[in-house]
Amino acid sequence: MKQKLSIVKIGGNVIENEIELDQFLLNFSKLAAPKILVHGGGKLATKLATKLGIKSKMTSGRRITDGKSLEVITMVYGGLTNKNIVAKLQALGTNAIGLSGADGNTIQAHKRPVKKIDFGFVGDIDGINSELISTLLQSNLTPVFCAISHDGKGQLLNTNADTIASELAIGMSHKYETTLYYCFEKKGVLSNVEDDGSVIKHIDTHSYNDLLEQNIIADGMLPKMENCFHALQQSVSKVCIGDISMLQSNATIFTTIRL
Repeated sequence: MKQKLSIVKIGGNVIENEIELDQFLLNFSKLAAPKILVHGGGKLATKLATKLGIKSKMTSGRRITDGKSLEVITMVYGGLTNKNIVAKLQALGTNAIGLSGADGNTIQAHKRPVKKIDFGFVGDIDGINSELISTLLQSNLTPVFCAISHDGKGQLLNTNADTIASELAIGMSHKYETTLYYCFEKKGVLSNVEDDGSVIKHIDTHSYNDLLEQNIIADGMLPKMENCFHALQQSVSKVCIGDISMLQSNATIFTTIRL
């Protein structure tokens, strides 16, 4: 029987709220090992870029990453945000180690090809180094990944944190029984975006198609759900979406997604 592995992606709105972040990290620290944490930090990167006089460019909710923006993202994701999270986890008794995809060649990617839009230094993932990550886990370390990958040729690449979490879960699934958690500010996938209490507790392929037809799942939730089902189709055991309370052992209000 495979050992269970939890992979948790934390949303930017939680990172921005220090009280929420501290509670999330407390909940995460109580999760049984092995476990992996993935984070971004887009809002803080945008704020720092503005202070430095660097204009952040977005299209359809996605960041255009030019050279200057990549420098800011690396400073914020791989530096301030990552090390702050690692330090807080150490204080909670979790022996965390902060990583980008370049560290230990853990996440390999290629620069997204230019089609209609040139996203700049944005990476699409090619693979993960499951052997090294497994070695870290077996050494009782908890990897904390920021949303940066690399191309193996010396180039760092800004990479969607949801996708990194999904690809880590997929890549580790041949060694572990992996559960993927997307933790953000809402209690789960909502049937009514105006009602935070309208959590859909269970979604499978059939009900997902119904929700799409009814336009209940739309906009920013679409790429997240696509990552969820992609992971499930590639041997990930289960995907959960919810707020910081989802990680508590007695939690019942969140969304579980299965095929």
